[in-house]
Amino acid sequence: MAVEHALEISDASSNDDGKIRTGSIWTCIAHIITGVIGAGVLSLAWSTAQLGWIGGPFAMLCFALVTYISAFMLSECYRSPHPEKGARNYSYMDAVRKTLGNKHTWFCGFLQYLSLFGVSTAYVITTATCMRAIQRSNCYHKEGHGAPCSGGENFFMLMFGLVQIFFSQIPDFHNMRWLSVVAAMMSFTYSFIGFGLGLAKVIGNGTIKGGIGGVHTASTAQKVWKVSQAIGDVAFAYPYSVILIEIQDTVKSPPPENQTIKKASMASIIITTFFYLCCGCFGYAAFGDDTPGNLLTGFGFYEPYWLIDFANICIIIHLIGGYQVYSQPIFAFVERWLSIKLPLTSLVNDFYNIHLPFLPSFKINLFRIFFRTLYVASTTGLALGFPYFNQVLALLGAISFWPLAIYFPVEMYFVQRKIAPWTSKWVVLQVFSVGCLLVSIFALVGSMEGLFFQRRS
Repeated sequence: MAVEHALEISDASSNDDGKIRTGSIWTCIAHIITGVIGAGVLSLAWSTAQLGWIGGPFAMLCFALVTYISAFMLSECYRSPHPEKGARNYSYMDAVRKTLGNKHTWFCGFLQYLSLFGVSTAYVITTATCMRAIQRSNCYHKEGHGAPCSGGENFFMLMFGLVQIFFSQIPDFHNMRWLSVVAAMMSFTYSFIGFGLGLAKVIGNGTIKGGIGGVHTASTAQKVWKVSQAIGDVAFAYPYSVILIEIQDTVKSPPPENQTIKKASMASIIITTFFYLCCGCFGYAAFGDDTPGNLLTGFGFYEPYWLIDFANICIIIHLIGGYQVYSQPIFAFVERWLSIKLPLTSLVNDFYNIHLPFLPSFKINLFRIFFRTLYVASTTGLALGFPYFNQVLALLGAISFWPLAIYFPVEMYFVQRKIAPWTSKWVVLQVFSVGCLLVSIFALVGSMEGLFFQRRS
């Protein structure tokens, strides 16, 4: 949880907190693209297939526009009460606390940590799917494409959970610089491979598959549910509101940070949208109604098997680190909160030095071992119970999209810009917020129906 700071008016051109900031528009673009492009890109071909040649690209363009509007409003909230001369907010929750008050902060915190927990669970599912895909890819190459290379993913989920229990005990693992570099390299690598394989498949087919209405279903109701799940998947892939203020906090000034981040957001969203359209549309063009839920694990591609294996290895490496990036904030919040509430409890506050042969000494805390192990076990158990890639991503996108990417930025923008109720700008933004809420509800209902349908079948 962010540390609360006193509200002070400061000069935007000075490092009023003593921190040296060297970020530029180029570093912001790199941070945003790295934060946005991830496992969500793998589901976009399936989403395009459900929505069709008009609905798929249109949905991605709409979410791109909505994401930019959200980023524009949120960039005005990095400093408060004045967007250029106010005191800095160091995180999304810090901005919510100073602008909207503590009640909103608790609601925001709950949603953020729920979202982080959900993404961690999704990463368990995705990693196990990729491990299984490597095994199947090698089997198909050896035995032939018609071979019964069946098998479950539970074993791989348990293996991933054991690895994460170990990594969870490493102090500040998520803050290691090399982790971000490796994650960025891996995400770009597997995304480019997916795009390249889709393009090669289209060229090999000699035709563009798919239709305006998307995948055909047995009933109208099934089509509605598939469309709502596809919208949830797109919603999961786009927004980056929870990291925007942290990125903005790296920017040097002058010019004012909000101007730099607006330009960076525009450039990043254009680049990301182009990339998403390529992955989604070429994947759909390659497979049509048979487009897999995960472009690299659904076995639309069989050869070259080594390239498919390499792409899945890149995903696994990315998600091993990504799991910690999303989990460590929860660890820090719970452990800090209990330390404050139970200052005299040795289980929570005492650390013990451990010396092992050939390794540097390190400290352990009994509560940290217990809680972090329980957390990893809970995400792994949930993944074992609901191992459905597209439906889980859609559910996460539907839950987090409206409150974190729309509601809080709009409400903070009202306060920052002193927009009075029932003025034209207030009405337009409220209609915008309500419209996004309805889209989120539609995606949420469809994703839950899809999740329980998969569970029953």
